[in-house]
Amino acid sequence: MYRPRIADGMLKNQLSASGMVLIQGPKWCGKTTTAEQQAGSILYMDLPRTRASNLLLAETDPQVLFQGDVPRLIDEWQLAPKLWDAARFEVSHRGKPGQLIFTGSAVPPDMSELTHSGTGRVAWLTMRPMSLWESGDSNGKVSVASLFNGEFSPAESVDISLKELAFLVSRGGWPGSLELSRDAALLQAMNYLNGVIHSDISRADNVRRDPESALRLLRSYARHQGQQVPVSTIYADLSGNGMPSMGEDTIVSYIQALKKIFVIEDMPAWSPNLRSKTAIRTSDTRYFVDPSIAVAAMAVGPDDLLNDLNTFGLFFETLAVRDLRVYADALGGQVYHYRDKNGLECDAVIHLRNGNFGLVEIKLGGDTLIDGGAETLLKLSSKLDTQKMKQPSFLMVLTGIGQYAYCRKDGVYVVPIGCLKN
Repeated sequence: MYRPRIADGMLKNQLSASGMVLIQGPKWCGKTTTAEQQAGSILYMDLPRTRASNLLLAETDPQVLFQGDVPRLIDEWQLAPKLWDAARFEVSHRGKPGQLIFTGSAVPPDMSELTHSGTGRVAWLTMRPMSLWESGDSNGKVSVASLFNGEFSPAESVDISLKELAFLVSRGGWPGSLELSRDAALLQAMNYLNGVIHSDISRADNVRRDPESALRLLRSYARHQGQQVPVSTIYADLSGNGMPSMGEDTIVSYIQALKKIFVIEDMPAWSPNLRSKTAIRTSDTRYFVDPSIAVAAMAVGPDDLLNDLNTFGLFFETLAVRDLRVYADALGGQVYHYRDKNGLECDAVIHLRNGNFGLVEIKLGGDTLIDGGAETLLKLSSKLDTQKMKQPSFLMVLTGIGQYAYCRKDGVYVVPIGCLKN
């Protein structure tokens, strides 16, 4: 049974505006299944009985492959990269929106033979693993869009216990895991990691990489997720474990390959206008596209997270960032991180194209942590130069646990993740 995705509406909108839509994102996140829901006809390039003829036609007469009811879905298009230029020509010639959808493996093709970027004819749509709203683990009673519109009503959240939250972090948002037993769902996250280190990281740019080195790097990334650490810090981390060292250039090449296949997705820094001349840190913050990858890389599970709440908090932050990114995408926005030289830090800034933005602190829960998060948000808000930029649309402490979403006396919203949606 297909579970509706936030990307459904995004895909519909893009098809109404562009001749072709390319859906990109990590493996197993549901790209093809989502595209199938709106496709008028489908060509599976990798279907065994037609694979050879599909590849031959892609080389000799690619327009034949584009024939069919529109929008026509071409799945695993990267098997024949020359389809890109042919598709660009086809949609330009037809002169109508909603003609083609391209989906495929997260491993990108060799783009060296392509002559056109697709600008003006192709729309890119990024999908990620499911948010808690999409997987049914949030009731969606508080909308990020409504917060931007100044609308908020207290709401009851799904009662997610710490134990259940630890499972959700470890399971991740992979659509194929939702119907599995809890043990099987956790095993699928481990299988995903094994696929990355043994195959995908090398296929990203056809450079053979050592699985053990890839695993060590991912473990270091997991330890530093949510932090603005340079490559030199990761190098020192890897050099201190008694194993042969990876050079910094090698580490960079591994990281770039992992970005190409959407395993890691660092968060850019936010640079607002401030009243004071405080220096703002501009380094990206390290994150995985889904927290389950970090859990698998560290070879831990829900029980381990419950026994180390500090580590649990870092892993929950990655889950929260994943969800905020999914919700921000639906609003045409992006998620940033703020930190200045004085150590003032904001976990997430949701910034929309119209200049509106909301400030978010991410906490597992508990009055002390919530109070600290609210204090940070108010302090940062007071430093913004509202003569040169807008005031924040909202201040929110996003929590892992909690029964209700409510507004504090200081105006800061406290919202459990179990009631948030786009």
